[in-house]
Amino acid sequence: MSTLAPWLQKCPLIAILRGIKPDEAIAIGETLAEAGFAIIEVPLNSPQPLASIEALARRLGDRLLIGAGTVLTQGHAQRVADSGGRLAVMPHCDAPVIHRARQAGLITVPGFFTPTEAFAGLAAGADALKLFPAEAAPPAVLRALKAVLPPELPILPVGGISPENMTGYRQAGAAGFGIGSALYKPGDTPETIRQRARAFMAALNPPTPTPPARPSRKSAQTARKPIRTGASRRKK
Repeated sequence: MSTLAPWLQKCPLIAILRGIKPDEAIAIGETLAEAGFAIIEVPLNSPQPLASIEALARRLGDRLLIGAGTVLTQGHAQRVADSGGRLAVMPHCDAPVIHRARQAGLITVPGFFTPTEAFAGLAAGADALKLFPAEAAPPAVLRALKAVLPPELPILPVGGISPENMTGYRQAGAAGFGIGSALYKPGDTPETIRQRARAFMAALNPPTPTPPARPSRKSAQTARKPIRTGASRRKK
């Protein structure tokens, strides 16, 4: 089983906080935890990302999986681990970076778009794969990829994911999703994020339609019984 799988079982959504600042990281992280999220990713092209990762890991690391996105180099992977992160998400598939991240003890999720990249990431030891950009890979593409990849390997569409389009990907075999600007944009308040997080959580667990009530046996028999008119009674 992928080491990411237990976290995805808690909640299959990764909150991507691109652009977050260290002084707002804890408030937003706690808001997401309260909403039910279990995984937070701070992309390394955010302002002082390692400080945000360190703050989140210190406050929430016993409950949430905290890590980095946009991990591009081996040095990036090591610095994420040194900051208390436990997750390295990449936009690309680079075997040396995957190897270094694993050596540093990080759960590793490289990006891919083609079968060649997917199998290269798998061979390098990826714990899961990030289908990116998902805007250009509709559910039919994911379904075709799942037909040839190991069934136990989690695939996470990222890019353009919203509460409205998750169902199609889940039916095609997605194990989870990375959620970016549809959840968080720089400057958003915790309350705004709380409302968006609730919408995503509701999309994961849509209400079950109530089946129409079946008529009772008595009412069904009454409906089938012919109506006797006065004329029909006189004929007897």
